[in-house]
Amino acid sequence: MNYIEKYIEENKDRFLEELFGLIRIPSISSVSAHKPDMYKAAEYWKELLLKAGADKAEIFETDGNPVTYGEKMIDPAKPTVLVYSHMDVMPVEPLELWKSAPFEPEIRDGKIWARGADDDKGQGMMHAKAFEMMVNTHTLPCNVKFMIEGEEEIGSPNLGKWCEQHKEMLKADVILVSDTTMIRPDLPTITTGLRGLAYWQVEVTGPNRDLHSGLFGGAVANPINVLSKMIAGMIDDNGRITIPGFYDDVLEASAEERALLAEAPFDPETYKKAIDVEELAGEEGFSTTERTGIRPSFDVCGIWGGYTGEGAKTVLPSKAFAKISTRLVPNQNHEKIAVLFKEHFESIAPKSVKVEVKSLHGGQAYVCPIDLPAYQAAEKAYVDVFGRRPVPFRSGGSIPIISTFEQILGIKSILMGFGLESDAIHSPNENFPLEQFYKGIQTIPLFYKYFAEMSEV
Repeated sequence: MNYIEKYIEENKDRFLEELFGLIRIPSISSVSAHKPDMYKAAEYWKELLLKAGADKAEIFETDGNPVTYGEKMIDPAKPTVLVYSHMDVMPVEPLELWKSAPFEPEIRDGKIWARGADDDKGQGMMHAKAFEMMVNTHTLPCNVKFMIEGEEEIGSPNLGKWCEQHKEMLKADVILVSDTTMIRPDLPTITTGLRGLAYWQVEVTGPNRDLHSGLFGGAVANPINVLSKMIAGMIDDNGRITIPGFYDDVLEASAEERALLAEAPFDPETYKKAIDVEELAGEEGFSTTERTGIRPSFDVCGIWGGYTGEGAKTVLPSKAFAKISTRLVPNQNHEKIAVLFKEHFESIAPKSVKVEVKSLHGGQAYVCPIDLPAYQAAEKAYVDVFGRRPVPFRSGGSIPIISTFEQILGIKSILMGFGLESDAIHSPNENFPLEQFYKGIQTIPLFYKYFAEMSEV
């Protein structure tokens, strides 16, 4: 057993208790009633970093939720790693689908079950504990800075401005992030691409009040019917998005890139079984892996209106609503796409209704070259722990702030995720395998070791 494994073994129960304390704070950034919880989480992170060995840690205000910053500078001549994580989590509804209370973590079947267990409290805690181990064993080879934000799950609307204001403080050689997944527990994965995002809420208004569906049905346009038809027309029979100009800036992947992507193992039958569907769907001419990695998508994330309570209430509703998102690929600008969607959606509305489109948030896509020294350091670290080279993989997900970091701070990010698809992030019964948690703590210090060595060359 090496010194890293020994430290983990001696402290693993305490690591879990500290993680559970963080998880018990219901830091839901999208719900204003949880604003005080964001400050509790920020304070928890501050104390966590100081106890782990940071020279200083403090809480910064933004125009929204706070940011916790900490650092340990061992030598200005040595490379600096900036660790990014987020303290906020997604809402937990529907509560009835949870097998245990979402903010009271439980260990079952070798997994931590709770909201934030993976995304991103569990994965963020790996970095705090890896840092603590390096400090306490006198093996920290780099300067380290931590930036823990409270708005990632709502698109990080204020972090870009905060980074602009603190560019000098945030100077680093690389940003290290664990907020992504691995293909399988035995197949390490470095995420080299993230899709961008544009997100809206639409409101369709018909009559000035809910009407009797018998007296008015058939004579007055039903906003839910209209909204459903408008949404249905946003994707054609070939799986392509019908917004004019939507594909104009899409950076098409080369045959070589598609071949590399195809090397990642993928079993469609296992994939379908895991999510309990009989058939997969998407843009024609592309594989499932390509559809989620290198192609844009369009999805309705929620839709509501009228009466949805128990029993029947025969109304023709006054309003209908939907939350809609698109995932974007390199070269697509989320602000341009936001305008294109708004203009198109409003233009296809019949005169029988009024339509309002509100842009909620968005972000650019991100791509990381695999020839970066930081990527190669991560690759070597995974090999040491997992016994095989990691697969470079383009994720279908989005972390909008990653591209913003590159634009503002001029720093590339390395995405060393340890989550799994089965962790059900954003869903009821989110979980994180204990083995992944501890392997993350084991792998991260090796990244520092190899990154420092490569930086000296």
